Amino acid sequence: MRYRSPLGSVPDFTAGSRGNGADESCANPVTADTSSNKVTRYADLMRLKITRLDPTLPLPGYGTSEAAGFDLAASHDIMIQPGQIALVRTGLIIEVPAGHFLGIFARSSTPLKRGLLVANGVGVIDPDYSGPNDEVMVQVLNFTPAEVQVRRGDRLAQGIVLPAPRVTWDEVPAIRSATRGGFGATGG
Repeated sequence: MRYRSPLGSVPDFTAGSRGNGADESCANPVTADTSSNKVTRYADLMRLKITRLDPTLPLPGYGTSEAAGFDLAASHDIMIQPGQIALVRTGLIIEVPAGHFLGIFARSSTPLKRGLLVANGVGVIDPDYSGPNDEVMVQVLNFTPAEVQVRRGDRLAQGIVLPAPRVTWDEVPAIRSATRGGFGATGG
């Protein structure tokens, strides 16, 4: 198995993949099998600290055993008007390890089935956003001409913990002598 740079520990190819994730229902999240005897394996298991602001809320779960992101669900009912951006509470405080961030991405079905987009493209939860009032929220945009009802428990987004290396800058007069042609130069 090869590993893709720059992440180093993320498989480029996952042996044993069945490739039928779309055929399996995501309605009942499953616990990822992290045992060492399973052929399919992602990066090493990471344990995160989490606080549920409402103990009746379920912990985030993976839709399938091979899902990359864990589902984030609404902790309350909310009506989102056409063209409105709303913050949907998850009822969760999540501490991300230093050197990483929690990326909040739309679930692939959310725009098509619900008419909602993650409004800022990708939400970023930093390691120091984990105090008692630092609830993870999903910023969504209703791009439809109709109201969209979000109910408690509706899965709207998915979270993926990713490395966030610190960079330093090496300022130079020019990086290379040849140009590609500027923004949009490779496509029509």
